[in-house]
Amino acid sequence: MRTKARGRLSPPSTKSGTRCSTMTARTSKRTLYRLRGVPPTADAMFDALDADQLERVHADFDVPENLGVPAVLVTGSFEQPVASWCDEIFRTTGIEVSRPVNRSAGLLMLAVDGEVYAIGYDQGFRLVPDRLKDHRFGLSFASRRVDPAKIRDLVSHTPGGGRTDITLIPSGASVWSLGIVEHAQIVRRLGGHLDNIPLTISRDNPGKISSAEGGAGLRMRLGVEGADLIADIRAIARVLREEKPSPELEFVEHVVPVDDPGLVTRLEAILDDLLGQEPDGRISVSVPADHWDDYMAARAFRARINSDAASRSTDDFDLEYVLCRARIQRAGSRVAALREGTVTLYRHDRADRADRADRADRADRADEIWTSSALRWIEAEVFLDSRRFFLMDEHWYEIDQEYLKAIRSHAERLITDTPSVDLPPWVLGEKERTYNASVPDQRPGYVCFDRDNVQTALHRGNGVEICDLLSPDDVLVMVKRAKGSDALSHLFSQALVAVQTLRNSPEGRERFAEKVAAARQGHGLPEDFRPSKVVFAILLKDGTDLTADTLFPFSQVTLVQTARTLETWGVQVEVIGIASTPSAATSTGTRRLAA
Repeated sequence: MRTKARGRLSPPSTKSGTRCSTMTARTSKRTLYRLRGVPPTADAMFDALDADQLERVHADFDVPENLGVPAVLVTGSFEQPVASWCDEIFRTTGIEVSRPVNRSAGLLMLAVDGEVYAIGYDQGFRLVPDRLKDHRFGLSFASRRVDPAKIRDLVSHTPGGGRTDITLIPSGASVWSLGIVEHAQIVRRLGGHLDNIPLTISRDNPGKISSAEGGAGLRMRLGVEGADLIADIRAIARVLREEKPSPELEFVEHVVPVDDPGLVTRLEAILDDLLGQEPDGRISVSVPADHWDDYMAARAFRARINSDAASRSTDDFDLEYVLCRARIQRAGSRVAALREGTVTLYRHDRADRADRADRADRADRADEIWTSSALRWIEAEVFLDSRRFFLMDEHWYEIDQEYLKAIRSHAERLITDTPSVDLPPWVLGEKERTYNASVPDQRPGYVCFDRDNVQTALHRGNGVEICDLLSPDDVLVMVKRAKGSDALSHLFSQALVAVQTLRNSPEGRERFAEKVAAARQGHGLPEDFRPSKVVFAILLKDGTDLTADTLFPFSQVTLVQTARTLETWGVQVEVIGIASTPSAATSTGTRRLAA
C-alpha cells in the first residue's frame, strides 16, 4: 500500500485478469458527494483522505487515465476475522462458530470543471471525510429538480427539540400534503421523481421515470461508462449553477447557512458559555443526518472528550455525559473540546469491554461502524440581538431570516388568477348574503348554503356552516367580503371546522348530504364523499384586486397555516378574488356628475 506521507501518485500498472463484473447496465444507483476545499488535482484528492482509515482498509490506489479528468481510485476492505454474532451463538447454543466478515470498499474521487466529487462503492462512502462534504449539495439539487407533486422521501428536523420526522411514500405525494411547516422546520433530506433532465438514465428514453434523494450527498442513477458519468455530473452542476429552486420547494433553502467567520466566532462564544452552565434544555441530541442507518445499526456508543482515558460506553448516545465533560473544560475551550472529541458507533455491545491502549490491535476494532466529532451530535439554539441561530451537524444556520418571504411565497402560490370555479361579479354595495343567494340564479348547478347550518351532537347551538356555496363538482366555496384581517380569520377557521366535520363525523356528513339532495332534487353527494378541495373566494374592500400585495399581512399568515393543515388532510386549497361591478346607484350618480 502507498503510505499517506509519500509524494505523488503514480498511474496504475497494466493488470491482467477478469473484470469484477460483467454487468451491461448503462446506469447504476450511486451517491455522489461534492467536496469543499479540495484542489482539483490527484495528489490533493489523495492527501485529503484520512490516513488511519486508509490503513485500516489496507487501501490500494490507482490513477484512472481514461476519464480525461484528474481522478483517484481507492479500493480496500473492512475485515473482521470473527463476526460479532459468533460469541452470542456459542453462549446460546454451546456450539463454536467462527465466520469472518469482509466488506469491500471502493472510492472514486474526480475533478470535473474545477469541482471535486466523490462516489462510494459498497462501504467506500465511509472513506469520504465528513469535514469535506458539501452538506447542502444533494438537497440543493433536489429542491430544483424533484417534482413537488411526487415527493417520496422527506426528512425534516424541528429546531429546539431534537425531533426528526421521517416520511416515506413510495408512490409519491404533494409536498404540502406532508405537513411541512416551512419557516419552522429544517429539511435534511428530500427525494422524489425527477423532472426532465438530460441524464444517462433518460437519454435513450426521455419519458423514463427516474428519482433522486438529496441530502449531504445526491443518490440517483448515474452513468457507468466514464464519459456518461462525467456528462451526468456536468448536468447536475449545470442545474445548481443556472436554476432556482422550484417555487413549491424553495422553502428548503430558506434556512440560511452562516458563512461569515466573524459571526460564527460570536455564535461559538455564546455556545461556549452555554456549555459551561447546567443543562436547561437549550442543547439537545441530533443524530447526524447522513448517518441515520449507522445510528440504527449501532449497539454501543462510546464518547471521548478531551481525554485518552475518560470515556463511557452506552447503548445510545449519552448527552448527559458529553455535556458534563464539556462543562468541566476551561472557558473558551469547550466548543473546541467537543469538536475534537469523538463519538464512535459499534455494531456489537462487546465494545464496552475493549477499552485498552492496545485496542487498535484487537479484532474488536472491526466492530466500529463510524467515528465522528462529538459536536456533530448536539444541536443548540442561540439568540444574537433579535436574530435566531441554530447549530446542527456542526454547522450554523439562521432560521427566521426568511420567515415573511416564505409566507408570502406560499400565499402567492395559493392565489390564482385562473379560478377553477365560475363565480359572477359582485355588485359593490350588495351584502354578502345577497350575493351568495344570487349565485345559483346566475350560475346553474351551484347551491347556496350560506347560514344553512348542519346540526350535530358536537355542534348543537348554531351548528356548522359547511360552505357558502357548493359548486357543481362538489367543491366547497367559502365566500367573504373583507375590510380587514378579522373577517378572513373567521373564514379560514370556518373551513377547518367544516372539513373536520365532513371527514370525521358520520352524522355531519349525513345531515349535509340530506341538504344537498333536497336542494338538487334528489341528486345528492356520492356515498363516499369527502371534501377534496376548498376555494376561498374573497372580495376586498372597494373591489381591490386580490394579490399577495393587497392581502392583509396577518391574513397571509393565517391563510398559509390553514392551507398547510387542509393539505395535510388531502384537501387542495385555492384562493381567488371575486370580480366586482359598480352598483346601479353609483353608476347613475357618476353619469349625473359627468353630465
